[in-house]
Amino acid sequence: MNPTSQSLHYRLASLCLIGILSLGLSGCVGAVAGVGAAAVAAGTTEKGLGTSFNDGIIKTKISEAYLQEHVNLYSDVKIDVNRGSVLLTGDVEEPESAVKAVQLAWQINGVVEVINEIDVNNNASIKDRAKDLASEAQLRGKLITDPDISSLNFSIDVVNGVVYLSGLAGSEEEMNLVVGHAQELRFGTTVVNYIRINDDERE
Repeated sequence: MNPTSQSLHYRLASLCLIGILSLGLSGCVGAVAGVGAAAVAAGTTEKGLGTSFNDGIIKTKISEAYLQEHVNLYSDVKIDVNRGSVLLTGDVEEPESAVKAVQLAWQINGVVEVINEIDVNNNASIKDRAKDLASEAQLRGKLITDPDISSLNFSIDVVNGVVYLSGLAGSEEEMNLVVGHAQELRFGTTVVNYIRINDDERE
């Protein structure tokens, strides 16, 4: 076998191994739904071998992180990755579980976006949930319109007035801008900051 064929054979064998690991560690709940699903699914057939390989590694590492955190998180949340964009779906019992799923996904090297489509089966009142959704929309609008913030790099979750921020900031200044906008929310009571500075030290 010549060096070129051997190299290709090794890459294909490695890809198959990662695929097996990903299947073994992936969640088993529900089908992909919503706009987020379409965003992640788009362009899947156009990915090169290297991109598919990296997406498989990202999915495996997120699954491992969920399993280490709690077996329910591992089994209840489904993970799809396309070009570093992570779509999370499934059903969890508590909103904090969805927040944790998003936070852990952002900690993995290579993740460029986390789309949270996880359904929460909690007993929050319609009024309280409406306030939380309004706060999420308001803050997302502030991030989008701020020229000094790359809004896609951040995830926002508001649970009972508590604002959870996750993502990857290009600098401490950008992180502080995001936190500052969150602190200005009318219905926000507390801001919990899980944002990381882009120092390439993620897993």
